Amino acid sequence: MLTAAILAGGRARRMSGQDKGALRVGGHSILDRELAVIHAVTPHIVIIGGAADAGTRGGYPVVPDRVPDAGALGGLYTALLESKGDQVLVVACDMPFLTVPFLTHLARVGGGADAAVPRDHRSRHPLCASYAPRVAARLKQRIDAGRLSVIDALSDLDVLEIGPDEIAPFDPDGTLLSNVNTLDDYEQALTSAGPRRS
Repeated sequence: MLTAAILAGGRARRMSGQDKGALRVGGHSILDRELAVIHAVTPHIVIIGGAADAGTRGGYPVVPDRVPDAGALGGLYTALLESKGDQVLVVACDMPFLTVPFLTHLARVGGGADAAVPRDHRSRHPLCASYAPRVAARLKQRIDAGRLSVIDALSDLDVLEIGPDEIAPFDPDGTLLSNVNTLDDYEQALTSAGPRRS
C-alpha cells in the first residue's frame, strides 16, 4: 500500500514564519493543490505538522513530529513511522506544481528502493521523493547524532535517482519541482501559475 505524507511543520524563516501551504497560487492554497493531486495517486494521506500540531486539515490527519526540532529530517522520519504500507511518497508543503502523472511515475519506479529521488539540473529533491519505511532507523541515528541534513542522509540509503531526462516529459515548462522558500519564489509561482495553471 502506498502512503503519502505532506511535510508541513517547517518554520518558514525565509518567509517570516508564514504558513507556506496556505499561500494561494492559481486560486487555491498550495496545500489544497497538493492534496488534490496526491489524492488522485493514493487516498492514504497524512500531514506531518510541527511539534504541537495535531488534528485534521483538509479532511486529512495531521500528526506532530515524533522528534521535536529535528527539521525536515524529523518530518521525514515521522512520515515513515506513520506509513500504513511499504512505500511513502513524501512531499514538502510548498510545491504548487506537482502533477498526477509525475507522482504516479515516482511511486511506480520507487517501489523496492530505499529511496527514489528526483534530480533536475540544479540539485536532488529529497522532499519530493519515495521512501521505504524500513530506512526510518537509519534516519533516527542521524537525528540522534544531530546530523539533520536530508541531502546528507541520502548517503546512508540505496537511492534510485530520477534524472533530468526522465523528469523532462513531466515538466515541459520547468516548474514541476519548484518550491516556495522565499517571497521571490512566491512571486515567481504566481507568475508561473497563470490562467492555465488554475
